[in-house]
Amino acid sequence: MVLRTDLALESHEMSGEDTEGIFFDKESICGMNIYRLHIFTRSASKRIGKPMGKYVTVESLPLSDNFRDVREQIEIISDEILSMLPEKGMVLVIGIGNTDITSDALGPVSAQTVIATRHITGEIAKSTGLSRLRPTAVLSPGVLGKTGIETGEIVLSLIRSLSPAAVIAVDALASKSVSRLGTTIQISDSGISPGSGIGNNRLQLNRETLGIPVVGIGIPTVVDAYTLVSDLTGGQAAFDRKCSLMVTPKEIDLLTERGAKLIGMSVNCALQREYSFDDLVSLI
Repeated sequence: MVLRTDLALESHEMSGEDTEGIFFDKESICGMNIYRLHIFTRSASKRIGKPMGKYVTVESLPLSDNFRDVREQIEIISDEILSMLPEKGMVLVIGIGNTDITSDALGPVSAQTVIATRHITGEIAKSTGLSRLRPTAVLSPGVLGKTGIETGEIVLSLIRSLSPAAVIAVDALASKSVSRLGTTIQISDSGISPGSGIGNNRLQLNRETLGIPVVGIGIPTVVDAYTLVSDLTGGQAAFDRKCSLMVTPKEIDLLTERGAKLIGMSVNCALQREYSFDDLVSLI
């Protein structure tokens, strides 16, 4: 029985105790659990069902709880993002998703918080004290149903034009467990597949397709109904696998808003290391 999940951690948990071809580690920092999973062989990739690469999963309190004291959380997440990026060069940040569907709006809403800096150069940068900003371009390309253009096609065109050193792609994810909705952030260097959370796979955004490093960031916002029933009952309850229902929390508006701010600010802190947290908040 295959349960749908975008989280490599959950896929690893379901794959059994075979650790050949993977590295797995866990630590707790500032009340957060951080899981690091590195899939480094093709056989392990096939067994777990995820591409080879590094996956960092950060678990914390639900975003619907106290959201005021998140500075340490942002700084820790930003360090994980930075570890997967080249040291120098312009970075293209892509917010994937549909703003008309709250559970799919994480990417575009996150992009609104990321500071675009590519245009701040020369005398303007010097006179405003922003000459140390890392060049960053930000775009929410919309969805195929609205634009008639694949996200991957848009990103490829931008890469040819802008020549970024890396891409950061933010998208909503699917989990197999309700408990991980709005509590978990996944960061990976294996890229991202737009629409995978709802089983609508498109052109993957990764190093193989784009030719440059791609860091995928996401928060689970939905659970497939079949996966949910199977997970809650241990696979004992009967449920039509063809039923294409997606389940999302009732507080999804709040989870998306807060999750987007958390990701957006973490990306800012990862990219703009020459500026303090307070400096970046003032720029936003």
